Amino acid sequence: MEEKAASIFEDSLAEFLKPIKALLDDPSITEVMINGASEIFYEVKGKIKKSDCSFENESALLAAARNISQFVGKRVSELEPIVDARLPDGSRICIVIPPCAKNGTTIAIRKFAKEKLGLKDLIQFGAMSSDMARFLDVATVLKRNILVSGGTGSGKTTLLNVLGSRIPGNERTLILEDTAELQIKSQHVVRFETKHKDFEGKGEVTIRDLMKAALRLRPDRIIVGEVRGSEALDLIQAMNTGHEGSMGTVHANNCFQAMNRLETLCMLGDLGVPAQVIRNQVAEAVQMVVQANRLRDGSRKLTSITEILGHDGDKYITREIFRFKQTGWSEESKIIGHHEATGEEPGFKEMIQSSGMNFPFGIFHKKAA
Repeated sequence: MEEKAASIFEDSLAEFLKPIKALLDDPSITEVMINGASEIFYEVKGKIKKSDCSFENESALLAAARNISQFVGKRVSELEPIVDARLPDGSRICIVIPPCAKNGTTIAIRKFAKEKLGLKDLIQFGAMSSDMARFLDVATVLKRNILVSGGTGSGKTTLLNVLGSRIPGNERTLILEDTAELQIKSQHVVRFETKHKDFEGKGEVTIRDLMKAALRLRPDRIIVGEVRGSEALDLIQAMNTGHEGSMGTVHANNCFQAMNRLETLCMLGDLGVPAQVIRNQVAEAVQMVVQANRLRDGSRKLTSITEILGHDGDKYITREIFRFKQTGWSEESKIIGHHEATGEEPGFKEMIQSSGMNFPFGIFHKKAA
């Protein structure tokens, strides 16, 4: 049924968005951004470029936006000028129309990746080293609570997909998202998506509502696609009360920012809890922060894997295990660098040893070539 719906949608989309069909059909283009009828941009290999495509006029673009919204069961109007939805083919679309959109109808389409990536693919792309992949794999299997941090377009969702797909198939995994994007492949996965208010202002279901329901559905692990509100407190409490191996993403530029942002979001969940208590819970819950960044040359890389060891007053105590070190620029304006171990061993080394897994601990002391 889903494949049939996607096929019908592709035909309709081709008609609604005929002026940018070439951009949508190009597999190398990951996102299309429409800033009014005559300004259309696209992203390819991490770089944003301007297209020669254009719509006939604002009315034609607005009509396309309304048709797409209606097709996915949403309404867009002056009273409800914003639509955020998942298309049947898995792509994500966000629409903002006037009067809120001053440039004219604005649309962003993040295209669905038809090929599922794995750890080997990320290694091949240079996003991480094989040693980092091996470490992340064992951390996932041994149920470390992992927070994936990064900015927009840094590859957080892709990494979460890869890590989530390494969860053993006998574990029940519940996925909670605002807009369903994750495509985690595992034997026992249950997916939930939020619901916006209807035109009467009723029927809203938030991530926090889904989190409360998820905790009653016997999860082994909980994955929150993006932690951006008061649900952070529920996720932290779940991590601390028997749901080890849970994961989530957060918008931040480094490990410390990620932990501080998570702490702030937890405070939104319960203003009556003292900051020190929140910090204790966050420090105990999150065991690893994986930092993803889109670098200045457009490439996406894991720039750091850091363990959280607790906190000392106002500061989180961390131990960086792997990092990306830039060494220069190429003649083609590409960043030159390598991933390297810091020489530190993870705090759960004994857990790895007792698990019986054949793990090469020498990777933590390997010098970069």
